[in-house]
Amino acid sequence: MKYTFASRIKSGETDAALSYLYGKRNAERARERCLRLSADFENIFGCEPEAIFSAPGRSELGGNHTDHQCGHVLAAAVDLDILAAVKPNGSGVIRMKSEGYPMITVDTESLTPVKREEATSEALVRGVASAFAEKGVDMSRSGFDACLVSDVPGGSGLSSSAAFEILVGTIFNELYFGSTVSPVELAKIGQRAENVYFGKPCGLMDQIACSVGGVAAVDLKDPAVPVVEKIDLELDSLGYALCIMDSHASHADLTDEYAAIAGEMAAVSRHFGKRFLREVPEADFLAELSSVRAETGDRALLRAMHFYSDDKLAVSEAESLKNGDFDGFLRLVKESGKSSAMYLQNVVPTGHTEDQALMLTVALAERLLLGRGAARVHGGGFGGTAQAYVPLDMLNSFIEGMEALLGEGSVHAVRIRPVGGYRII
Repeated sequence: MKYTFASRIKSGETDAALSYLYGKRNAERARERCLRLSADFENIFGCEPEAIFSAPGRSELGGNHTDHQCGHVLAAAVDLDILAAVKPNGSGVIRMKSEGYPMITVDTESLTPVKREEATSEALVRGVASAFAEKGVDMSRSGFDACLVSDVPGGSGLSSSAAFEILVGTIFNELYFGSTVSPVELAKIGQRAENVYFGKPCGLMDQIACSVGGVAAVDLKDPAVPVVEKIDLELDSLGYALCIMDSHASHADLTDEYAAIAGEMAAVSRHFGKRFLREVPEADFLAELSSVRAETGDRALLRAMHFYSDDKLAVSEAESLKNGDFDGFLRLVKESGKSSAMYLQNVVPTGHTEDQALMLTVALAERLLLGRGAARVHGGGFGGTAQAYVPLDMLNSFIEGMEALLGEGSVHAVRIRPVGGYRII
């Protein structure tokens, strides 16, 4: 019998890694995904892969819109991920075929940003490759073929783009750089690719969560040198599941809404001659409320109040988890959710009276939880997703109740994954 890549998976060589990433209950499904991916690679590229890599999506746990003000955030890697079957080709060319999408090809001979590639996967690949070229990787001798499959839903608030960046960075790091680039450095590589090549001015939280794994408490006082503390959290053992609920509220035409949050916080900062609210002591802000109000307006003040509150809550949430006080953590999550809705005002888009899908999603989640667990807006807000911590004994009824309103498949129950980018085999 020929010893093949697939037979290595079938023989149990990947079982320990899959249980580690996905939990014992989901390891068999993960093994089937790896086998299908291996077969797809052989069909597409005409040979067997040599490795399978994984990079996770992420969930924001605390610090809602605090990252762009150099504040504190709390985020976690989750067990929804992107898998890639990979084989080095030594040609300097990267070919990647994602399930349901055309093949993308990036020639690493040129690694400067390409205008027509903005907002594409090619831009992210070229951006990550450029960082490794700067570190000394000989791109003419690198390159790889990859077949990808993802269960990180696009537009779900789980950061499929950051997962993709960390996946590509992990492949380069493992194949061509001796696994010596740290998770935080990989995150910064991903952020640079998204900022400079993809054209999106994102913060660093998403990439850190996808790269570090577990729960990451991050202090962004100096974004160039973020302080990251990893916290282990097993929700199963605490009797809870983390659910991400797709409200199906569209992000279309909401660019100005998102930009207004950072813009109004920045206007408050400028009043004090600073760039970010993190640089303005809260006592100074409170002492000048009247003059700041005259200059920036009421909503800017409310959003600044949210920043000061949620920045402290993110720190307290991390401390609660480290101290094993999960009930205390849930109380803080509820407080953060109220601050986002009332002061940050990122749950209902301005002027919307009939279409309030995200607020309705949070309200129904709270009703179904019957005073247990916690629910809040997830991520950027306005459109998109909500988040709930659901007791396991009511998980089935919670999902059934939410999907009766939102539709089948709208609720994703996820595990917190202990590690970021990872080579499975």
